[in-house]
This record gives sequence, C-alpha cells and structure tokens, in this order.
Amino acid sequence: MYKVIKGDAERHLEMLKNRATFVFVIGNTMTAEIKGITVAGANPELIKYTPPADVELLYYGECKSIDAIPATPDGKPTPALITYTALKLVNIPFFVVDSGLIVKPKVPYVSINAPIGNNIAEMQAMDYNEVLDALDRAKKFGEQISKYSDVILIGESIPAGTTTAAAVLKALGMDAAVSSSMPKNPIELKKRVVEKALKMIEGDENPIEIVSKVGDPVMVGVIGIALGAAKLGKPIVLAGGTQMVAIANVLKRIDDVDAIIATTSYVVKDKNADMDLSPYPVVSVDLGFEKSSKSGLRAYAEGFVKEGVGAGGATLLAYIRGFDTEFLKAVEENYFEIVKL
Repeated sequence: MYKVIKGDAERHLEMLKNRATFVFVIGNTMTAEIKGITVAGANPELIKYTPPADVELLYYGECKSIDAIPATPDGKPTPALITYTALKLVNIPFFVVDSGLIVKPKVPYVSINAPIGNNIAEMQAMDYNEVLDALDRAKKFGEQISKYSDVILIGESIPAGTTTAAAVLKALGMDAAVSSSMPKNPIELKKRVVEKALKMIEGDENPIEIVSKVGDPVMVGVIGIALGAAKLGKPIVLAGGTQMVAIANVLKRIDDVDAIIATTSYVVKDKNADMDLSPYPVVSVDLGFEKSSKSGLRAYAEGFVKEGVGAGGATLLAYIRGFDTEFLKAVEENYFEIVKL
C-alpha cells in the first residue's frame, strides 16, 4: 500500500507504469567516522564498504567487497535487500554512479569523479570547483539516461547522510530536525556536528556553495543527474528520506525540476525526518514489515534503518506494477536466502 501524503503526485505515479530507469548514487563522507553518528556497517572499519556492498547486492544477490551484506551491529539487514527484491520483480535497468567513494564497487559503474566528503565538523566538505566539475559530469549522465527513459528514479547510499542533510537544510534557513537510522537517535551529537559545520557558512551563499561546504558528494551526484533529466523534461522520483528532502530544497532553488519524493512509512513516522519540508509531493510506501515472520525485517517497523538505497521508491515501483500482494513474501524469501544462509 502507498499513499500521497503531500502535494499531487498522481501524474508521476502514472508515469511509473512506463519506461523507468533507476540510478543509485553512492559515496562517502568522513563525517561517518565520528563515533556514534551512524549505524551503517557492523563496525567503524566497515563503514567505507557499506555503499559498494549495497550495490553489489543489487547486482549479484551477494556482496563482493565484504564477506556479508551490510547490516547493523546486531544483524538487521541493509535496505538494499528491499531494493534488490523490487528490482528483480519489475526487471528495469539500473545504473550505479560513483560519487565520491573510498572503496570502488565490484560492479559496472559510472564515475563523475566527485571528491570524497570531508568531516563537516572539522573542515569544508568539498572543494567548490571540484563540486562544480562533478556536478557538470552528473548533468551529462542525467541527460544521456533520460534519452531512453520516461521517468528516472534516483536512490542513494552514504553513511552519515542524514547529518550532512540536516546541515544543508539548516544552512538553507530551514528549521530542520536531525533524523537517524537508529531508534535511539544521537540527536545531541548530530546537533553539535551541524553547529560546527554551519560556522563555515558566510552570509548569502548559493545552494551549490552550501552543499560544497556542509553537504556530501552524493548530494552532488543526485542534484546533477536530476538537473540533467530536467533539461530533457523528464520527471524524477527522489527515492529516499531526509537526504532527498535536502536535495529537493537545493534543486528547488536552482531550477524547475519535475520531481516527487518516495520514501517508506517508517521515515514518515519519524518526527525527526522532516518530510514536511519537501518542496515537492511526497509518497509514503508501507512495507508491512510489522507482519513479517523475520525479526530482522520487523525491526524496520520498530524504528531501525527505515530507508536507504532507494528502498521506498523501488517498492513504490513494484506496487504500481502489480506486485503489492506478493512483495513481503518475496522480501522474506530473499532475506532467508541472502541473510540467513
């Protein structure tokens, strides 16, 4: 089940029945090295492997860069498992974009040569000129994939992305909360990081300057691809939570992008997710995991992980294409094969 919780998304939902392409933008920010700020990866040393392992799972049903799929310390699986299931059901093309990775994935991918993000609590996130160059390359890629697609879905994977998103939203003058993939959100820690980052903002700066100072490289990739698609008049589905809200607000200040945000109901229920700050329509997808026989999946309904790797958008696509009644069972089967075995 899905529902529109903000704005008018009916035209975009109808477009998802046509030729769709999914793009996964992955990267790293050293902000993730701050102890306790992210739950992505079983331990701090594995955080840099989370994005490549996520997309390896999408391609192969297993990870190549690490021995197991990305999970929380107690074994709750990456949302890439959900996206993997949806992509198998709908059978659409998808692409991976390296947008500032530390570890390259063992899959086919496109690179926009974006810089790795610095720790925003210590220094500027990225060099502005390098951001502009990467943004231009992402635009070109967005234009190319739009030539044979009716609608573009964009997902992301970057540990600590909710923290950089909060910093960008606040720098844009919005009273944003700080969401988290953990039910016990380390709000005070994230607020301190954001406050330190905002000291780098000097007066009236353009949105891309703000991203370069307090954002992360994945934002650069997603923004560029969306702008490239918009140039060809193609609608965009930003598949994600808080990160996509920050990206949406940057896009709104740059160009007239035809977009919606698709996320899970678990994000929508998180009072710190700030989905109401989206300038575009928002669609909420109910995964129904509270009914699952698998404890790792039920954890999503209990506030763990919630979203990522385009899970909400991928599920929405599966639902619209008629796989709503069988989706939970399909995820459980993949959970057993990939996680348990």
